[in-house]
Amino acid sequence: MIKHHVYTMSVASVYPLYVIKAEKKGRTKTEVDEIIRWLTGYSQEELEAQLEKQTDFETFFAEAPKPNPLRTLIKGVICGVRVEDIEEPTMQEIRYLDKLIDELAKGKAMDKILRK
Repeated sequence: MIKHHVYTMSVASVYPLYVIKAEKKGRTKTEVDEIIRWLTGYSQEELEAQLEKQTDFETFFAEAPKPNPLRTLIKGVICGVRVEDIEEPTMQEIRYLDKLIDELAKGKAMDKILRK
């Protein structure tokens, strides 16, 4: 099977786009980081180290210390596909993150984004 190109992209190359998307809608980098930490279990220091190392998405999610079990509650459509129906695990993790950043940019409360 051929790997999707997004798997080999560094998280650090996309991360600024997440932050810009959030900030354009009055949200913050701190909230973006909180979402990523909630989803993956990385600490802030670990997240920053992954960004510094230019870790690719596949490795970033494969090495996530503690993927949040509540991430399966993330539902909805991203890029025309229902995230809950994505069968490939790495792609589903990437789309979970995309969906959470979209929810942040749409003004959803952090408690709802983090499925509290």
